[in-house]
Amino acid sequence: MPITPTTNIWHNGTLIPWEKAQIHVMSHVVHYGSSVFEGIRCYGQPQGAAIFRLPEHMQRLLDSARIYRMPLPYSLDQLCSAVVELTEANKVAPCYLRPIAFRGYGEAGVNPKNSPVEVYIANFPWGKYVSGEQGADVCISSWNRLAPNTMPGLAKAGANYMNSQLIRMEAEVNGYAEGIALDTNGYLAEGSGENLFLVRNGVLYTPPLANSVLSGITRDSILTLARHLGIPVVEQGLPREMIYIADEVFFVGTAAEVTPIRSVDRILIGDGSMGPVTKQLSDEFFGIANGLKPDRFGWLTPVNVNAEQPVGA
Repeated sequence: MPITPTTNIWHNGTLIPWEKAQIHVMSHVVHYGSSVFEGIRCYGQPQGAAIFRLPEHMQRLLDSARIYRMPLPYSLDQLCSAVVELTEANKVAPCYLRPIAFRGYGEAGVNPKNSPVEVYIANFPWGKYVSGEQGADVCISSWNRLAPNTMPGLAKAGANYMNSQLIRMEAEVNGYAEGIALDTNGYLAEGSGENLFLVRNGVLYTPPLANSVLSGITRDSILTLARHLGIPVVEQGLPREMIYIADEVFFVGTAAEVTPIRSVDRILIGDGSMGPVTKQLSDEFFGIANGLKPDRFGWLTPVNVNAEQPVGA
């Protein structure tokens, strides 16, 4: 999906022109992948626009930076205010927001500590991430997720997404919309950029964080909605074959939102259409995000932007 440039990018506390947001080729991040980032969506509302779970996303950015000993010179409130400032300045909504912090130009060598930390935030229009009008056709990847104690799976770090790139490229080369990785013990983990949910006999299952999955904000939102709606929830290790006999399977994530999965390894899931539990959760998620249902969990941060009128899931 090509990037559509907007007017401004936030850099270390200042709005700068989009085309001026450049780094040196010898920046530490270019050579060693030393970055942490977030993906956030701003949704159109009947009376404007709102950013979905902004504080939770920015707290995860701070947490990721802390894990990598990357001190950010901004508080949670300052980062949230920067996102609102940029969104309102660019007047683009709905949109996708990309905050990123990385080690910049300073020294060569693996040790990053003498390279400065740069913080940027960009926003731009971005549509559906995982294709498939009737649900995505996906595969189990030959690439596993990272083993515990190799790289921190709870950090949303740029370097981790080299693994994701292998998963996604392999899937597309073989004619699938996305790949699902197993962990190093052979249990279901997640997609290249999405958390995974299964439904069987009315129970909602998802792999736990210990199975090398990211602590997704949308994942947490779906778990919260399911419990609120009285849907039984189980977080446990899931064998690969569980996905083939599930009644429903779907991805969730900021980019993927709620995306039903039609088939896995050419095995049809249920009757191949969106199942009732997926639909109930999807309708609730998009209803809140688009301002068509009450924001009973306090997930929305309003922004002063005239947005396109929201639509359903």
